Amino acid sequence: MRKRLRATAHGGIDDIARHKPPGKFAFLPWLFMISGDVQDLVRGELPLPWLGGAGVVLFAGFYIGTVVLGLDRRRLGTPLPRLLLLGLVLTTYALTIGYGGDWLLCFPVLSLASGIVLRGERMLGFAVLAFAGSAGVIAGFHGSVENSVAAGYGTVLSGLVTAAVLRLFETVAELRATREELARSAVERERLRFSRDLHDLLGHTMSVIVVKAEAVRRLGPRDLDAAMGQAADIEAVGRQALTEIREAVTGYREGSLTTELDRARSLLDASGITTAINQSGPPLPPQTAALLGWVVREGVTNVVRHSGAGHCTIEVRGETDRVHLEIGDDGCGVGSGSGTPGTGLKGLTERLAAAGGFLDAGPDGRRGFRLVAELPVDDNEEERAA
Repeated sequence: MRKRLRATAHGGIDDIARHKPPGKFAFLPWLFMISGDVQDLVRGELPLPWLGGAGVVLFAGFYIGTVVLGLDRRRLGTPLPRLLLLGLVLTTYALTIGYGGDWLLCFPVLSLASGIVLRGERMLGFAVLAFAGSAGVIAGFHGSVENSVAAGYGTVLSGLVTAAVLRLFETVAELRATREELARSAVERERLRFSRDLHDLLGHTMSVIVVKAEAVRRLGPRDLDAAMGQAADIEAVGRQALTEIREAVTGYREGSLTTELDRARSLLDASGITTAINQSGPPLPPQTAALLGWVVREGVTNVVRHSGAGHCTIEVRGETDRVHLEIGDDGCGVGSGSGTPGTGLKGLTERLAAAGGFLDAGPDGRRGFRLVAELPVDDNEEERAA
């Protein structure tokens, strides 16, 4: 009996080494543990062979049904696997009490089936200990102390190891699914970040190019030098846009508030909109300046595209712990544009909220549009905005 236990244990270890979850039929070979008792029945060495044969058939049927349904996650929570396990318990006790001897190997098989059906439940430990104790008592009743120890040890080992191995495979599968979900979420976040950057970059750049191209067309017939200056600006904007797009693709682009304010002045002047820009306060951390640069870029682009304004003011007020940015115009009160969700001002609102700030935009009284953004300034700001 000890040799059979050792052989089946080696088979379980091989399954673990292959790192593949056991299939529905992986545990059926354990039925060969009682093959010696079946041979005794066939040779007529046991009393009432027909009754023992019926017990073997019931035992095998209950065991196969319990294992197959217990390994099916869809049916594990239904009553049927537990009912089959109960039938296996009753058959095991009937065979071992009636015949004793090597029939005690039914208990390790019963414990294995219990480990499959009851894995992850507290009652598994109590059930395995009860089966092991029953095996020892029945073996002692039949006068076989050696079989008592072997049956009890095999019963405890087979049930607990089987449950542990199955739980391990299930935990690994859950961790793999969680990792895949986290990877998908990271991809979605990066895709959203890139779409925002691309929208802000191309929207602003194309607006600048369109405005300056119109200026070239207007100035060309009467002031060739001024037209050539605007054409040079178009070339410079195009080259800078190529650089920014490459940096955005690689994820290393950092905006500059000072640069965006200069571009805003140039764009507004080329659009015929008078501009007043005021900046005060201490120097800003790079992350804060980058976020405010995006706000200036988007806000000024919307002023040029949608407001029909003649005058625009941009004010940046920095304090020790917060910085305030305000963009206002005297146009028709339209500044949000028609961007799709996730782009434009909505995307900027999400970015500033992630950095601990806020963005508010809307009509300013009867005429004009006002955009206000605030951000905290502290040492942890860059980590929150990442």
